[in-house]
Amino acid sequence: MGHDNCDNHINDNIICPGSTYKRNCGVSIVNYIDIFLEALSAERGRSQKTLMAYESDLTHADKNIPHGLMGATPNTIQEYLSSLPDKPTSIARKASALRGFYKFLMLEKIISTNPAANLELPKRERPLPKFLSMDEIDLLISSAGDIKTSTRLRAMIELLYASGLRVSELCELPMTAILGDKLLIHGKGAKERIVPMHSGAIDALNRWLNVRGDDASKYVFPSHGASGHITRDAFFKLLKKCAVLSGIAPNRVSPHVLRHSFASHLLAGGANLRVIQTMLGHEDISTTQIYTHVMPEQLRETIENCHPLSKPKDI
Repeated sequence: MGHDNCDNHINDNIICPGSTYKRNCGVSIVNYIDIFLEALSAERGRSQKTLMAYESDLTHADKNIPHGLMGATPNTIQEYLSSLPDKPTSIARKASALRGFYKFLMLEKIISTNPAANLELPKRERPLPKFLSMDEIDLLISSAGDIKTSTRLRAMIELLYASGLRVSELCELPMTAILGDKLLIHGKGAKERIVPMHSGAIDALNRWLNVRGDDASKYVFPSHGASGHITRDAFFKLLKKCAVLSGIAPNRVSPHVLRHSFASHLLAGGANLRVIQTMLGHEDISTTQIYTHVMPEQLRETIENCHPLSKPKDI
């Protein structure tokens, strides 16, 4: 390939000239990771949190795979992933980072073969989502009235349960997102979706906006902290306090549990899975389908009562 005299090459997988980014045999792995992350940010709209996780994963892999990322083979990558003591979800994320990194290098003609093309991951069962009953949700909302910042907290809980928002989407909600009885949400991957609010959530939100006070802030739930809005941790702690006041075990309550409760209760009420997928902002329907396992009895009854072929035929 015209680089036989290059002492820095580990194997012939690397193409010295490159097409867009020249290797020049002196470009460090850090440069390649940085270029990859810049592309993810610019072209895919990945969040800063995701970029930091990928950077950590790739740096760790480079240090622990024999000959590093640029000298890796399918076997050394597979052995690396198999040796990790992490949870399956963490291993899957590391594998995703590796796949994306090598795919990017291939597209840019920095490498000639992709050592991560056929990675195999340990099979894992996706845990069923935890959710609260409708009565427990009512208790949680009612208990918010016993907390000092009750008007704000009640609005946040109502919105989270009414619209299935992610906690980051809720905490960072801008005033421009409020469109009458709907919210315009900027979700993962810079994707937008519109979610409705029911009358109870609208009333709770309006009560908060009437006493919000900070007209200069662009956020619905402003804060004097560095971020300018209430943090996830602050909301998490308030939610745990609500759980204690309502008599619900605190370890059963979290922002994500409210999101799961929203989806589970909608499905049990007969909502279309595609509608729920859209409201949750799931890219793949398979992510939403896990909720079909949450309430099998109710779903079975729905099929028996509504499906045209479930009725017994007269003979």
